Amino acid sequence: MINRRQFLTRLSGLSIIAAFPLPTLAAGHRRYQLTAARVEHPIGGPGKPVSPLLLYNGKSPGPKLTARKGEILEIDFQNRLEQPTTIHWHGIRNLNEMDGVPNVTQAVVEPGEQFTYSFPVRDAGTFWYHAHNRSFEQVARGLYGPLIVTDSEPSENSRDIVLMADDWRLDEDWRLDEASFGSLHDWSHGGRLGNWLTINGESRPEIPIPKTGFVRLRVINAANARVLSFQFSRKAPMQIIALDGAPCVPFDTATLRLGPAQRADIIVQADPDLGSLYEVTGGGNFEAARFISKPVSKSVLENISASPWYSYPDIKDAKLINVHMQGGAMGNLTSAEFEGEEMPIRKLALEKQKFWAFNGQVGGYEHLLADLNLGDTAILRVFNDTRWEHTMHLHGHHFWVKSKEFGQETHEVLRDTYLMAPGETADLVFIADNPGLWLFHCHALEHHAGGMGGVISIS
Repeated sequence: MINRRQFLTRLSGLSIIAAFPLPTLAAGHRRYQLTAARVEHPIGGPGKPVSPLLLYNGKSPGPKLTARKGEILEIDFQNRLEQPTTIHWHGIRNLNEMDGVPNVTQAVVEPGEQFTYSFPVRDAGTFWYHAHNRSFEQVARGLYGPLIVTDSEPSENSRDIVLMADDWRLDEDWRLDEASFGSLHDWSHGGRLGNWLTINGESRPEIPIPKTGFVRLRVINAANARVLSFQFSRKAPMQIIALDGAPCVPFDTATLRLGPAQRADIIVQADPDLGSLYEVTGGGNFEAARFISKPVSKSVLENISASPWYSYPDIKDAKLINVHMQGGAMGNLTSAEFEGEEMPIRKLALEKQKFWAFNGQVGGYEHLLADLNLGDTAILRVFNDTRWEHTMHLHGHHFWVKSKEFGQETHEVLRDTYLMAPGETADLVFIADNPGLWLFHCHALEHHAGGMGGVISIS
């Protein structure tokens, strides 16, 4: 365990830019302005009472940011909240100093302050951005939006559609349930689960699609903790072509299951009978969105690559990082180390609001999981020794994993967030080619706040 001063000292000594030379000016810049502010918004729909959401540019979700691969993305960010915040660019193999983790890669942006994020986008794919300070509350109040990087110049395309899903917890008056933030039950169980599903900020929206031809749907799960499962009403097959932004060998699935923060790009045949998209968790069919066929101007899909960003590496000399996940309700964790002291789980829960541990230590930004050299191949061998699913996210990298997320068949894919079943052990294999201090944590945001996280140093 190292303290924050040692962390920042270590960070100042890292060669942050070395692995990622910036594109030349010819590659171009793409600039945006984002402002985080409190907005009174009727999340329950038109005519319903308003709730105090936290939104980027007053929108739910925040504006869709687009860029072309190889450009420098520059975002002038203004914090008009009453609390500090940062922005994490989820899935971007980013410069460490632009990753948005408070007090690890940057200082928090205080109320009234401004910060400019500037970084190259190396990969085309489906990404997103979200708050990373008090994320269990700030994301649940709406601080997130899509980020789409394309190989060619971005443009509006009726055959390329973003579907950003979220579940909100509303009270009986159709307002955001603010009283439940920080619930010990949520933090120790499955996280904050909502009761109101939105797609692109609306309940059951109508999504226009062409009458014929193929359509690319970019599905993003922005929920705090809920695993979402989608099917089409006419049981149309979904062909998955990318996961978490990274291309994969295409394969079909009847049900698309996404954990928090995961994304999938799918190809479907558009026709008037496509019908609706249903959320089918628990066996019920809830209409999430309805597809409406409309004549559109001529448009084509961008070329779709099945080539991964990098091949599965040689693991003969790989550095092994063991991560034993424990804790939570009905778990087997009796005690863990926190702030240098071994504490029983009851004290951790009631006095510290901590429920989860990595390797017997309550995780956080000061929990160092591994020290790697630049260029090392590493295996994160993660054992989910709990009664709950967890979506494990590694910042700054994508990893290879033999995914068990799609039924009986195993798929070897690149991901940045992997949904682990209770009792599962998974090897997350990556090349440590990005210097800095990188967070590894559960993206059920209450689990992260409750202790399920740590940092990997690459120098």
